[in-house]
Amino acid sequence: MNILGRVSVFPTLPEPIQRLEELAYNLWWAWTPEAQALWKGLDPALWESIYHNPVKFMRDVSQEKLNAAATDATYLKNYAQVTAAFDEYMAAGNSWFKHTYPEHAKDGMQIAYFSAEFGLHESLPIYSGGLGILSGDHCKAASDLDLPFIGVGFLYPQGYFQQRIGVDGMQEAVYNKFDLNEVPARPALDANGKPVIVQVELPGRTVSAQVWTIRVGRITLLMLDTDVDPNAPSDRVLAARLYGGDHEIRISQEIILGIGGVRALQKLGYNPTVWHMNEGHSAFMGLERVRQLVQDQKLTFAEAVEVVRSSCIFTTHTPVPAGNDAFPFELVERYFYNYWPKLSISREDFLLLARHDMGWGPQFSMTVLALELSGQANGVSELHGQVSRDMWKDLWPNTPVDEVPITHITNGVHQQSWVHPDIEALFDRHFPAHWRDEMDSPELWAKARELPDAELWQIRRAMKHELVEFVRERVSAQFHRQGRGPIAVRYAEKLLDPEALTLGFARRFATYKRATLIFRDMERLKRILNHPERPVQIIFSGKSHPADQPGKELIMRIVQLSREAGLEGKIVFVEDYDMNVARHLVAGVDIWLNTPRRPLEASGTSGQKAAMNGAPNFSILDGWWREGWDGKNGWAIGEERVYRTPEEQDEADVLSLYTTLEDEIVPLYYESQGEDGAAEWLQIVKESIATITPRFSMRRMVKDYTTQLYVPAQEAELRLEEERYRYARDLAQWKQRIRDNWAGVQLEAQYNGTMNSKVGEPLPIVAHVRLGALRPEDVCVEIVTGTEAEEQLRHPTRHPMTLQGQLSEGIYRYEGTFTPTQSGRQAYGVRVLPTNDLLMHPQEMGKVLWA
Repeated sequence: MNILGRVSVFPTLPEPIQRLEELAYNLWWAWTPEAQALWKGLDPALWESIYHNPVKFMRDVSQEKLNAAATDATYLKNYAQVTAAFDEYMAAGNSWFKHTYPEHAKDGMQIAYFSAEFGLHESLPIYSGGLGILSGDHCKAASDLDLPFIGVGFLYPQGYFQQRIGVDGMQEAVYNKFDLNEVPARPALDANGKPVIVQVELPGRTVSAQVWTIRVGRITLLMLDTDVDPNAPSDRVLAARLYGGDHEIRISQEIILGIGGVRALQKLGYNPTVWHMNEGHSAFMGLERVRQLVQDQKLTFAEAVEVVRSSCIFTTHTPVPAGNDAFPFELVERYFYNYWPKLSISREDFLLLARHDMGWGPQFSMTVLALELSGQANGVSELHGQVSRDMWKDLWPNTPVDEVPITHITNGVHQQSWVHPDIEALFDRHFPAHWRDEMDSPELWAKARELPDAELWQIRRAMKHELVEFVRERVSAQFHRQGRGPIAVRYAEKLLDPEALTLGFARRFATYKRATLIFRDMERLKRILNHPERPVQIIFSGKSHPADQPGKELIMRIVQLSREAGLEGKIVFVEDYDMNVARHLVAGVDIWLNTPRRPLEASGTSGQKAAMNGAPNFSILDGWWREGWDGKNGWAIGEERVYRTPEEQDEADVLSLYTTLEDEIVPLYYESQGEDGAAEWLQIVKESIATITPRFSMRRMVKDYTTQLYVPAQEAELRLEEERYRYARDLAQWKQRIRDNWAGVQLEAQYNGTMNSKVGEPLPIVAHVRLGALRPEDVCVEIVTGTEAEEQLRHPTRHPMTLQGQLSEGIYRYEGTFTPTQSGRQAYGVRVLPTNDLLMHPQEMGKVLWA
């Protein structure tokens, strides 16, 4: 029998509940449990079977159940409450952004946010891990704060892979193409009602991409898909999978994302004033903006770069050079030989834009390109900011590493997407009614310390029971799929003890995350897990990139260990880690375990989610936890120090892990349990909620991005665009004059005092500067003081010197002092560097001359 075709047939929504479709196509429901209950209440079994996807649910639910709901008074009451809440949310009113930045709102501020992945909900698998989850949470908080925000990414039809664990424990990657009619995305339409298509040029051909829209509360995401006519079959799957394929696929995807994304925004009438690259995957976006300014506004390449840099922000998430995307020069030449002429630059200048010298030769680095085309850049935690400045300091020669122009904004999480509904209900009972609008208020969250112990303990126990049932169901289903016998299935149905102390470890499986560190001393671990009165159990979950063989072997090792005597039943691995699994884990475990090799964890956010649910962290002092731990809200593993070898670091960290677990965590958990409702344990739980929630909320993070980066970028771009780009032209010409004449600058300085001084005693310094063709207003001469470490001036403080007069043609005298405020050995230097009011950062040009 031949099947001619297939069609999705949706039931007809009765008039009283007609807005269910509107709700289904706005991801507001993803962080609103009451909205999800509208679909779940109609058919709970169907809701679970279609993995909480309301669009697919609306296709598969029976007409009879919809008709019944339309006449059910209770259902209609709940429906009315949800739609009223949705309408109130969408109306925005006096939102944070409009209240805080009314002039920027009036000036037409628009923020375009580019990311290769967006983790919005498990039913839309277009994310792989932390980067995507952060992007999704960023969008949700931007909606909550009513930012004028547009996301740009890919609608990968095959998404990220589903993980299947084989009988031998090895990860298998399964890709399933989803039906675009069954996800909360709709085709973007032009003014004539036709689908919006953008085109980009790849070697020997033009590739088309259709634009889809996803509504996330008040904001919109534009998502690209190449599975359209007239693309060749190989091009139709270019954007089918997230992080799939070789260098050819990756560079093609990144051209489509960066260049195609700019064209998609413009085709739909958007005119962003701020451009944010979340990682370097979208860095070609900057090139496309430069091209348009060169060709349409007749700017020079240098002038166009200044305009683009002023409004561009780059966030790096990678703490090691090898983790940054880079392409061989010959590959880049093949893809861009027709492009650099449109920029009015040579091949050599084009490749120099992103050159990064690696051990095996020069590469075209997407991170270097992003840094070159961004006026502002940031890491994602305080320590990661330090690591990033050190990693990329060579782009700013002779600049103290602490002054390299890469700042940090520590990651946060969208609390309402991750906190269990029962915990939220607890907050509803004991917090002010407006608590959801004050996620970042330390004063409000201090009230968490007053939550009733018995009530909190009861909820925490119930959440752990719920997690245990979830794990049993997942492992049982896995055993069924593997063809395991009835004994194994019955074993799975009784896994874990809901009363035992439970640790959770879930993340991407990369070697630096050291998932197997806790197994280093097997006999000691078995004693901890199998204590007759104080048992401990650990739940693991996570995926490894399909091409990461060492990461996959870590997973296999843990799965195999979970079957060994003394570990069986105490160690469990849950397959196919995604947002649904993550929500269950962060809500249900007692302790969140994290053991990365310091300082390789850029930030991490899973522990933040666990803390907000009342699961304290037990973690290496890396990423966000280095800032979050205060000695009372969880436990630290190891010390804040550098070791000579990884082996020494592993040994020290695992000893700290075992000792803290045996001597502090396990005794406290079990000794606290009594009629008082685990008072001592809950003191740490409440301290974790009180301190972590406001400081690491996504609301705080997006406010920081807005205040520290978005608003300055908007103001800088508007200034450079004034008078038909007059200031952009001035800045580009000034920079060129500095470059042309910097080699002729000379500096001499002398200290006119003794080698010993006292606190509070001014130290006078004189400098003679030969500027040649430059002028005194072109430069800043300053004393820089700080501490000396590894031949670097650390923690520098700047003391401007004053021009005293001209000694002769092109030679000037400067004087200055610095006054020590503390005793001890201090280092100082004198330098001259370019200065201009139009610069985004004092070190922007990377031109510094020291005496």
